[in-house]
Amino acid sequence: MNRTLPVVRLRVPTEEDAWTWHSLFGDAEVMRFLGGPRELSAYHESTARQRRNDAELGFCFWSVLTEDDEVVGFAGAQPWPHAWGPAVGEIEIGWRMGRAHWGHGYVTAAALQTLDRLREAGVESVVAMVLAENERSIAVTRRLGMELEQRFVVPDGSREGHMYRLSLP
Repeated sequence: MNRTLPVVRLRVPTEEDAWTWHSLFGDAEVMRFLGGPRELSAYHESTARQRRNDAELGFCFWSVLTEDDEVVGFAGAQPWPHAWGPAVGEIEIGWRMGRAHWGHGYVTAAALQTLDRLREAGVESVVAMVLAENERSIAVTRRLGMELEQRFVVPDGSREGHMYRLSLP
């Protein structure tokens, strides 16, 4: 990577972060590949689930904070939560940033910290499930050194998904 990454901090999401995530991710473009904006209740459930994951697994989707302690999105990992897909039972790495924070390196910086934390937790490999047309997230998988392992059709049959994998030594 040619540029210096920003300093970010990963924090277990608080109850208050549900409001921030809802605000950051209420943008249709941010949620373009994820089914569109969600209700606030979805973020209350998500932040609570992430707190449980952190307590039980030692990792979760953490809130990403800038040097100024501004929450700009989330990044982290969790067990793949769906009954479909080639990654059932796998540890999925993921990220989402508010649109105003795209292009600053926050995702890559946070994802690299996530990989370090997963290694410390004894996770042997991670997958990233990305829609084929999501070029920004595919670029992140490349920066992380992930390799395309499988192509699949998402359950609604309308789009192609990719599963990228990275072994964690």
